[in-house]
Amino acid sequence: MKLFFSFWGLLSVLSLQFFCCEPNQEAKSPGDIMIGGLFPIHESVSKTGQCDRYAVARLAQSLMMVHAVEEINRSGELGNITLGFHIMDSCADVTTALRNTPQTRKNNYNCQHSPRPPVTAVIGDYYSEISIAVTRHLNLEQIPQISYGATSGLLSDKTRFPSFLRTVPQDDHQAFAIVEILKKNNWTWVGVVATDGEYGRYAVERLRHHAAKNSICFAYINFLPEFLVDVSLNDSIAETVKNITDREKVSVIVSFAKPDHMKSIFNNLLENDKGKHKVWLASDNWSQAADCLDMKTWSLNDVGTVFGITLKSGDTSKFKRFLRNLDEDSDLCQNNPFLSDFLKRSPKASFQSKIEELANMSYPYAAFSIELAVRAIAATVKDLCVDKQCNISTLQPETFRDALKSAKFSMEGKKYSFNDYSDVDSGYDLILWRSSSQNTVDMSYSIGRFDIETKRLYISNVIDQIKNIIKGNKCVYLCFADSAQCYKCDENTEYSDEGSSSCKKRLDLFLKWGDPYHITLLAFTSLGAMLTLTVDVIFLARWNTPVVRSSVGPICIVLLFSLLCTFGSVPLFGARPSDEKCRARQVFFGLSFTLSVSCILVKSFKIILAFEFDPVTQDVLKKVYKPPAIIALCMAGQAVVCTVWLSYKAPQKASEPLDEKRLWFCNENSYPAFGAMLAYIGLLAILGFVLAFKGRKLPQCYNDAKFITFSMLIYFIAWIIFGPVYKNVKGEYHPAVEMVVIVISAYAILFCQFLIKCYIILFKQEKNTEAAFRQEVREFSYGSDRDSHSTALLPSNPSGPLPVT
Repeated sequence: MKLFFSFWGLLSVLSLQFFCCEPNQEAKSPGDIMIGGLFPIHESVSKTGQCDRYAVARLAQSLMMVHAVEEINRSGELGNITLGFHIMDSCADVTTALRNTPQTRKNNYNCQHSPRPPVTAVIGDYYSEISIAVTRHLNLEQIPQISYGATSGLLSDKTRFPSFLRTVPQDDHQAFAIVEILKKNNWTWVGVVATDGEYGRYAVERLRHHAAKNSICFAYINFLPEFLVDVSLNDSIAETVKNITDREKVSVIVSFAKPDHMKSIFNNLLENDKGKHKVWLASDNWSQAADCLDMKTWSLNDVGTVFGITLKSGDTSKFKRFLRNLDEDSDLCQNNPFLSDFLKRSPKASFQSKIEELANMSYPYAAFSIELAVRAIAATVKDLCVDKQCNISTLQPETFRDALKSAKFSMEGKKYSFNDYSDVDSGYDLILWRSSSQNTVDMSYSIGRFDIETKRLYISNVIDQIKNIIKGNKCVYLCFADSAQCYKCDENTEYSDEGSSSCKKRLDLFLKWGDPYHITLLAFTSLGAMLTLTVDVIFLARWNTPVVRSSVGPICIVLLFSLLCTFGSVPLFGARPSDEKCRARQVFFGLSFTLSVSCILVKSFKIILAFEFDPVTQDVLKKVYKPPAIIALCMAGQAVVCTVWLSYKAPQKASEPLDEKRLWFCNENSYPAFGAMLAYIGLLAILGFVLAFKGRKLPQCYNDAKFITFSMLIYFIAWIIFGPVYKNVKGEYHPAVEMVVIVISAYAILFCQFLIKCYIILFKQEKNTEAAFRQEVREFSYGSDRDSHSTALLPSNPSGPLPVT
């Protein structure tokens, strides 16, 4: 048992040694105030978990932080307080970055049980994706993080990221600046490439937002996996290259990719002549990345023209002098494992050549942003512990963070501070890549700048010397090779295909005469009109028969005329619209159908008047019952509605572009007036329906009330369905919706009002006699199913003349 406990005790000690005392690779220097550093010195993580793809430029950036810290300490501006640093490698990977985040108060235990000073602030990371994860972690202890390159606008949300600051502007400004460059050169048809992460997605979203306001369109948008070890990276690169080569005439490409992504794109793209000689607009992500183009294989001439947006540049001369003053035995070279690994990578190369490689990869924007971050921290230390008295060992992270946000700091004679979003709006520089020799490219040739405060682009005349090589676009512009401007196609009648150098005629889209649906509707309309004329002839031929007389013959003739007009309005809704047809169709339908419903209202009133009132009331109502006056009054109301509509906002023809087609339609212009016209008809129909429903139990020979009720029900159902269908149907079949409802409504009245009557007139002539009508009235009057009250209201002399002749 004793041996068992001894074994586990030894194992515990070994575990502690392994997990605690075997630190990750790190560069450290002691100080009273410790500054953490997080740099993607390697660009990816292998499947075994090891960091690989050494990034010389990022190593140089970590040394810029070292140089800036040493400059502050050497200046003596912090009195007897010194700054130290603790730099770790994020390996461009979120998980690795979180594991390697410089020690905070909660993880500052070491194996010798001697506490190390926790970091007061962290500088880094370069990438937005990593910075978002790290700042959430650091915010648990309210430790501020200052990034020198994470530009995603999401990080400006101080509710979610209260401890995040940066010495660079956010990407909405960069997207705006790129659109200004596109606009200045009339580049309106472009491709876009970006990484599929917080940085790329946000940058593209803002680019689309600003481009939409300036008639700039995108031929394609390709997103590449954020991380280089993603298994789908090669497929995404291949798809991007195919998009570029297939759209040969799309000559301008905006890219928010990483340098390694661009290296893979160029290596694959430039093998195809269709991928050469493009105009590239490089974001700050790769605009000064010299290693993204393999100069041993390709030249800048193969690529074409590269414009770059860079973060504000600083003076790299002091840093390069710092590098060149190093020697192999210096403490920095011996005690910085990142630097010592770099110096050991190529044994045959001299120390000085390796130092020159570092100097050549010293990007001016990084020199500015990193030194500015160090100076912001130094200014905060000065405010808290030099100008005032403080206890460094008990200085609270929250106190330091809040003081940092309001700090004033200066560099190169200019004063800076963080804005309300904890950003430094330092602006952008614009560069143009130039071949300085056969195997090198000058990426520092400045051609202008973009001022964030004024939102103005200041650009030199050199850009005017580069001709516009766009050959076509899918917007409303037509562009010609070697042209300095784009010429607009006629938007009403023309369009331009992707990559086309000519305008094409748009196809007119409307409900054509030969359309099967239109033919079917017109067939039913014609049939309805013929049936209406047939019924008219039958009624006129049997004018003096009881069936016609009981139906109020003159009113029926007017009703048949109105139905004929209603059927006649249907063809006006099809074919090519014109202003005259658009105005006539609704007015013609509205007035004709109002006449139909007015006749039905008069017929309903007449039936009720004959059977449902006592003699005194009947005498009073008979004086009011004037069919011509009632119909004229109803028609006058609808005429007023239509007149106001035509005078105020008359319907007119309109058109809308739909890709290569143009839809022609009638714009009602005033939907309230359109609704008022339909509502007026509906109001008359409801009144007729109520009266007819009241007389639905009258004798069979007076059963118009039943059929009026039924026809009005069909009308109500059809027009209730019409509303949502009319609103949701789009395109050339939109007018067909109203045509269908009009035909259904007209057929409902025609069949319900006249079908049975025509059947009796033609095939049941024995029932079309006065004797048969009187007999039915008599049976109705004295039937056992009628109560005494109802009987008292019936005609007093059933054997006398017919009451409705």
